[in-house]
Amino acid sequence: MSDNASTFPSSLPAHNAPYCGRFAPSPTGDLHQGSLIAAVASYLDARAHHGRWLVRMEDLDVTRCMPGAADRILHLLDAWGFEWDGPVVYQNSAERQQRYAQVLQSLRDADMVYPCGCSRKEIAEVAHAGIDGPVYPGICRHGLASGREPRAWRIRTVDTPLRFIDLIQGAQTADLANEVGDFVLRRADGLFAYQLAVVVDDQDQGVTHIVRGADLLDSTPRQNYLRQLLHYRLPEYAHIPVLANAAGEKLSKQTRASALQIEQAVPAIWSALSFLGQQPPAELAQGALKPLWDWARTHWQLSRIARRRSISS
Repeated sequence: MSDNASTFPSSLPAHNAPYCGRFAPSPTGDLHQGSLIAAVASYLDARAHHGRWLVRMEDLDVTRCMPGAADRILHLLDAWGFEWDGPVVYQNSAERQQRYAQVLQSLRDADMVYPCGCSRKEIAEVAHAGIDGPVYPGICRHGLASGREPRAWRIRTVDTPLRFIDLIQGAQTADLANEVGDFVLRRADGLFAYQLAVVVDDQDQGVTHIVRGADLLDSTPRQNYLRQLLHYRLPEYAHIPVLANAAGEKLSKQTRASALQIEQAVPAIWSALSFLGQQPPAELAQGALKPLWDWARTHWQLSRIARRRSISS
């Protein structure tokens, strides 16, 4: 870890910012075992800290959302004993879209973002590979070339390494300029980018602790960098291992993960607890839902979760 790395401070003290966690699925399909594991971990960690737990639908890209999936996700969570605080927030709502536009405008006013006229093909031809695809080489950073029309809006990154401490994965360091480049906040198709929306939502909802899959670990420096520029609070993070298939791929809708069935509550939650290292008694796998949840709330320990990015099923 670099000695000159910029260290992000911890979240506000508990007495100033009571624990607030969240689960934020994308309704591109029904819940599967991998997403259930994230829901169980975030829910139990919030309840173990006597905190609030929110549910948010990350439905920014409406072209990828499956009709009825959001309702089915909420119905299953409710039927399986998850209890969330406050109304469900939908990123595609007019209110949230207006809020993202407001924040983007504030960044434009401060000259922290700039318009980009490059296509993906053009970027791929000249960029080197980073942690999440081609690293944008700053072609439009100092202004659009003659005849170019703006396509996306990018945020200016810095070449100073950034670091944070993850409660599960440990110390993390990232160099945004060399590993990611100036990343997009509003896409060429006009949609707001996930990195912007999630930061604004977490701030507005008062989220202090984010327990989610380790597939999002590499996004955290981008989000914290944006939070820093906006003078937002910085949450605590705990990135759990993701459930992978036999090929080592993250279990997801894209890898054809099986949808959870409403009658599978007890075995599915018991399996999630086992995956998370909680060691639930075997007899609870054959019992009723309430005793399983009672045991889980009483015995939850984040420290039992494996310090790994993925675990194959």
